[in-house]
Amino acid sequence: MRDRDSSYLRRLRKMIGAETLVLMMLALIVPQRAETIVTGGTADPLEEHSPIQIETAVDANGEEKDYIKWVDFTVSYEALCRAYQWDVDTHGSDRELHWIELLAYAAARTGGSFEKEALKRIDAAAEAVTSGEAVMEELTGELSYYPYYLEAYTAALGGLVGTYQEETVDGNGQTVYQERYGLKGYFPLARGFDYTHYDDFGAGRSYGYQRRHLGHDMMGLVGTPIIAVESGIVEALGWNQYGGWRIGIRSFDGKRYYYYAHLRQNYPYAEGLEEGSVVTAGDVIGYMGHTGYSTQENVNNIEVTHLHWGLELIFDESQKESDNEIWIDLYALTRFLAKHTQPAEKVGNTREWVRSTRIIDPAVEEYDPPVDGDG
Repeated sequence: MRDRDSSYLRRLRKMIGAETLVLMMLALIVPQRAETIVTGGTADPLEEHSPIQIETAVDANGEEKDYIKWVDFTVSYEALCRAYQWDVDTHGSDRELHWIELLAYAAARTGGSFEKEALKRIDAAAEAVTSGEAVMEELTGELSYYPYYLEAYTAALGGLVGTYQEETVDGNGQTVYQERYGLKGYFPLARGFDYTHYDDFGAGRSYGYQRRHLGHDMMGLVGTPIIAVESGIVEALGWNQYGGWRIGIRSFDGKRYYYYAHLRQNYPYAEGLEEGSVVTAGDVIGYMGHTGYSTQENVNNIEVTHLHWGLELIFDESQKESDNEIWIDLYALTRFLAKHTQPAEKVGNTREWVRSTRIIDPAVEEYDPPVDGDG
């Protein structure tokens, strides 16, 4: 038995030695990927595993075009905050940073993962640019998935940060508008109203048919004023058996469709709101309730009072109402938007509320609505 054990051990040692030799030879043959932050062409191995889906469509002119079919929006709250702070801190300097570019860079380097490594990537890139060691074009130039993430994240976040003017009172008590740069998108509930929420994206729903929950629920009290997250055009208004009284608002660039559902019975909308209305970020657009789950209008069949808000990304108009709709998880973004809330004031003895502080959004000023007969 001892001789057989010794023979076995000798063979095992030879096998281990042979494997070690092969690994050493491979290490000499296969070039190692550099990790330096400054040279954009040194992509991480993880970058090759991005869940990109591209679709080809034929436009009205008969020409083929590619568009994004799916976005797995996993950007964390911490990453949103970090990239945003770099953007704000460098605004107006010779080495400005754009938060969406930083997020897209981190995603391309990590394969779309937003754990702690992504935060390190954001900081390292920002420090390289602000110190003059590199520019973003160098860092991203040969990252093969960077253009995809940049387009996807621009579609999701493109209207939320920028320059705007905010109403304020000067030293003489006069109302003036002061220019600001930063978050011009707003938290979806008026400031000071209690709410609870958790990440419920993808949870099962059974009313009508088995499906996934494709939005974010915020539980609160009936009548809580609902705030427009971004400026845009009211594209849908009225009853839907799943969403009850609901509002659909399209961003001016057409990439984002904001969906606000389960609004209040009998008085769901802000006065004067109708399809085609232009709203400014921060406007009161409606009121929280629990309508829905009924083919009959104005019915409270939702057990818990809450706002369901969703965000659909649209890269091609064929996606808008189809089996290829792209809805993203909004939990982290909702937490991030809590940095910018809008107070609201009650209008006399009515059930109406209005925003307390007005802004001038350049996107609204620049919007050129189509006239009858335009193609």
